[in-house]
Amino acid sequence: MELGVTFASLGALGARSVPGIARLAEELRYRSFWTAEANATDAFTLLGAAAVAAPGLDLGTGVVPVQIRTPSLAAMSAATLAALVPDNEVYLGVGISTPVVAGRWHGATYGRRPIAQMREYLTLVRELLEGEAVTFKGDFYEVHRFRLGVRLGDRRPRLVLAALNPQMLRLAGEMADAVLLNYIPSTHVPASVAHVREGGDARILAYVHAGVCDWEVAAPYARRDLFGYAMADGYADMFTKAGFGDEVTELRDRYAAGDRKGAADAISDEMIRAIDFIGSPGEVASFVRSYVDAGVDHPILMPLPWGEDRRAVAEATMVAAADA
Repeated sequence: MELGVTFASLGALGARSVPGIARLAEELRYRSFWTAEANATDAFTLLGAAAVAAPGLDLGTGVVPVQIRTPSLAAMSAATLAALVPDNEVYLGVGISTPVVAGRWHGATYGRRPIAQMREYLTLVRELLEGEAVTFKGDFYEVHRFRLGVRLGDRRPRLVLAALNPQMLRLAGEMADAVLLNYIPSTHVPASVAHVREGGDARILAYVHAGVCDWEVAAPYARRDLFGYAMADGYADMFTKAGFGDEVTELRDRYAAGDRKGAADAISDEMIRAIDFIGSPGEVASFVRSYVDAGVDHPILMPLPWGEDRRAVAEATMVAAADA
C-alpha cells in the first residue's frame, strides 16, 4: 500500500513546519504529499517547499477551487511544479468548492452549472498541458493562442477531481486521471467507486481523517469539524447517503433554531468514528487499512492534530498510519 499525507489539516502548525512534516513523510516511506487551498497557504508555494525538503515525494493539490484559478494559471502552476520534480508525479487536484469559499471569501462567481463548468475546465486544462497553442471558446472559459511556456517531458501533471455525489463521481471517472474522495466513511467507498466506474477507470484516492488523540479532548473538535461540513449541501447529501441522515437533519434543525452548540452536539459518536477517527496507534492503522479494503487505491492521511501539542499529535498519527 502506498500512502500519502496532506498538510490541509495542519495549518495551525504554520507554513514553516512544512519542510519538517515533508521530511518525516519521506522517512516513513510515504509516497505523496498534498495540500489544499481556501483561505490560508497558497498550495503551490507550499508544495514547492515540500519538494525542496523531501525530493522523493509525489506532490498534489487536494484541492484548489476552479473559480479562483483560471485553467491557464492552474496549468502553469502544475507545470512549474512538474518541471521542478521531473522524476515525480504531480497531481493537479481541483474541485468545485463551495459558495462560501469561492464567493464570500474570494469574490468569484460560484455558478449554477457545476458539472458543465468542471467538464469544460478539465477539457481545457488537459489541452493546455500538452504544450501546443490552444484556442478555446466555451460557456465558461475562453483562451486564444495560449501556449504553455514550461517545457515538459513525457510526464505530465495528472488531473484529479474532488467528487462527492453521483454526477461529479461519474465525471471524474470519465475525464480525470483520479478522483479524490473526502470526509467519506470507508463503508460508503464502494458506492462511490461504482459511480466512478460508470464514467471510466480513474484511480481512487481518498483523504483518511484520523488522529492518535485522547477521545475526551478530541471529540469536541471532531463535532465542530463535521458540523461545518454538514452545513454544506454537497457534504450533507453525501453524509445522508452514507447513513448519517438523522445527524444531518437534527443538526440543521437546531442550527435553524439558533442553537449552534446543539447543532454540533447532534454529531453522533458513531459519525465521528466513521469519518474523523480518534484512537490508539493500532486503531488508526486499522482505520487506514479499512479504506484500502473498501477499494481505495491510494489513501492520503489527513492527520487530526487535536491535542495540547499539535505537532506531536500529528507526527504520532503519521507514524501510526505508516504501520498500516
